[in-house]
Amino acid sequence: MKIEPKHVVSLTYDLYVDNDGTEALTESATQEQPLTFLYGAGQMLPKFEENLSTLSTGDEYDFRLSAEDAYGEYDEEAVANLPKEMFSGTDIPEIGTIIPLQDNNGNRFQGQVVSVAEDAVIVDLNHPMAGQELHFKGSILNVRPATEEELSHGHAHGPDGHHHH
Repeated sequence: MKIEPKHVVSLTYDLYVDNDGTEALTESATQEQPLTFLYGAGQMLPKFEENLSTLSTGDEYDFRLSAEDAYGEYDEEAVANLPKEMFSGTDIPEIGTIIPLQDNNGNRFQGQVVSVAEDAVIVDLNHPMAGQELHFKGSILNVRPATEEELSHGHAHGPDGHHHH
């Protein structure tokens, strides 16, 4: 079956990211644990879906997304100084820790602690893959029309369309 909006796609992928001139495998989805998503629902990177748009069940793919089409260029400005009072009652996170944050509008996002100063924790708010070209390789395992429930919820409920309890 061909991939179309309102269809649920299950696929495998290997994601390679350039690491000092060599491509390093960063993430994978396997046949046992595929990535399953509702196509066209805005959950995936738009250019990722665009690259899959001509494919059908059983097809293999191999494409690259520029940083711009993936998680954006690295933004030197996207660094926050969090006052240490924010962490009162808990330990100050170590450098390299990813911490969940929320902005004034209630949007949740993650930041990585880059340094700890005397009165503040400095957090990089860039996506871990910002500024990276992404190289995806994989195959389409299954394509099926989404169920009414999936369409109303706006996301896939697993490869076969049912919740797992």
